[in-house]
Amino acid sequence: MQGSANLNIMIKAARRAGRSLVKDFREVENLQVSSKGAGDFVSKADIAAEAILKEELMEARPNYGWLGEETGETPGTDPTRRWIVDPLDGTTNFLHGMPHWAISIALEHKGEIVAGVVFDAAKDEMYMAEKGAGAWMNNQRLRVSDRSRMIESVFATGVPFGTQPYLPAALQDLARLMPQVAGVRRWGAASLDLAYVAAGRYDGYWERGLNPWDMAAGIILVKEAGGFVEPILPGADLMGRGGLICGNGAIFDTFSRTIRDRAEA
Repeated sequence: MQGSANLNIMIKAARRAGRSLVKDFREVENLQVSSKGAGDFVSKADIAAEAILKEELMEARPNYGWLGEETGETPGTDPTRRWIVDPLDGTTNFLHGMPHWAISIALEHKGEIVAGVVFDAAKDEMYMAEKGAGAWMNNQRLRVSDRSRMIESVFATGVPFGTQPYLPAALQDLARLMPQVAGVRRWGAASLDLAYVAAGRYDGYWERGLNPWDMAAGIILVKEAGGFVEPILPGADLMGRGGLICGNGAIFDTFSRTIRDRAEA
């Protein structure tokens, strides 16, 4: 894929942060970990990766705004553009030695995500997309699946942990959906769930209570791969915390109706 200058900046930043995270992942038992709340950990690796990403991205585009999971929001002198970054999506997997985690970088322009990168450094899979240029994984063009029968389709979601308020709604979602489908997966990294929908590995994905950095890059991956992405609550802000639902065009209507039967965020 021949990307723009901005996309190449994002890829370079993701690869540099990925090298740092892979090194720490090999020594995960020795990481110093502090708790941010039940089931939600932040490690030295996480903070170091965000510092690398911020240095790379803001040095290249110092006038852009910034929204990062660990360092929060910093307005830019260009109010129309900002980076939205999760330095380590799947922190709990990382800390338990499970190689399913990613770096997520998105570029927002006038409220719209126009470029996104999700880097699965443990597997060396770089997912990338730009508005109008398609979605790619390394050198492979991505398309959502073409499955049209729910009973043959596999979906992904996130199940709330700890004291998060979305558990009752999530359990009701599962109770309605699971009898209709081939399977539901909960792998603990929203950015990769979205990337897998774009790659046709999953047929659909939904989750409540996401933050912008969890989903920003994945949204454009799915759209550019030919999928549908909407807020769970019709008319809500897609980048808000009400939840997201996405899938291929053939099953999206049936899938979304099933989840929206009780769409309380």
